[in-house]
Amino acid sequence: MNDLDELKRYITVHARGQRIPDLPALLARIRTDAGDEPGSWVREWSDRGDRLEREGRPLDAARHFAMARFPYVDGPARAEALRRCVAAFDRWREDDGGVERLDLELPGGRVGCWTAGLDGAGRRPLLLVLGGIVSVKEQWAPTLPLFAKLGFAAVGTELPGAGENTLRYGPESWRMLPDLLDRISDRADVSRTYAIAFSFAGHLALRAAAEDPRLAGIVTAGAPVREFFTDQAWQARVPDVTMDTLAHLTGTKRAELVAGLDAWALTDAQLAAVGIPVAYLASRRDEIIPPAEAARLPQRLRRLHLVENDDTHGSPRHVVSSQLWTLSSLLRLRGQRGPRRVLVGGLARAARLADRLRPGRD
Repeated sequence: MNDLDELKRYITVHARGQRIPDLPALLARIRTDAGDEPGSWVREWSDRGDRLEREGRPLDAARHFAMARFPYVDGPARAEALRRCVAAFDRWREDDGGVERLDLELPGGRVGCWTAGLDGAGRRPLLLVLGGIVSVKEQWAPTLPLFAKLGFAAVGTELPGAGENTLRYGPESWRMLPDLLDRISDRADVSRTYAIAFSFAGHLALRAAAEDPRLAGIVTAGAPVREFFTDQAWQARVPDVTMDTLAHLTGTKRAELVAGLDAWALTDAQLAAVGIPVAYLASRRDEIIPPAEAARLPQRLRRLHLVENDDTHGSPRHVVSSQLWTLSSLLRLRGQRGPRRVLVGGLARAARLADRLRPGRD
């Protein structure tokens, strides 16, 4: 059973990113993380999802079911919430169009994906979209048609162990990305692969970029690099929800997890091998990713664009500006010029200024 206060605190950035309304009122009804009774985490989120389904709003329902299974599937109630999340999203994309299902059998297991713009006849540059250890692909998949309109073949998937991904998470999990590129090379130009990879997915993408020249650019936020994995004093301060999720995804106990984390750390040589442009968004008050990570990167990454928010992990007070920054950074990494990039960049800067000026920030 998860710490309820932590669940409520760390769901905020995900719920805001999904534009879920009335969050304080919904969270106030949740009194326990145990079971599936009224007042429990899974039941309250799922009941809202049920109502939205009855109202004919499958995408909004999927978003609530995704929150119900947060942070990971730990039993039948959350497993059912994940199943309903995927099913509701599938109904939405069948009616709305523009998103296709793709399941890949990779070494070690099955990887589920949502895609847009894959085409064997006219292969476009590939864009991979991945969330962190507590995210599922349905949270990001509605954006895939937008990326297809921007000229990408877009694929949204999950980290090993998260959502429907049956691979086991570990220090060698970066190999999932080259394996995935190999499997879809007939439908996308994987020699020009970009990645929007948040948090631990950013670590995965950086590690893969050190080995695979097909990656051409990475946009990430709050990605662990080295100190998270090697600083045991810092690890002792990391919220339980993060460490418990990592233990679950890796199939280890907490003590075993901590003892082996240093194997995940990126070396100076690996970072130096990442010669592609990287856009990194850091939060100065991040309680999960140590500040030494952002401090190290300018010394090790040759083509780094670093932006910092005065915020906690995931920058929950900067959701809109962070989303615009992500899109603007992607366009810049690809070298796209013109009024669209100017407009998105201007909106991102304006949103960041509004965030800084907004009263009541802590």
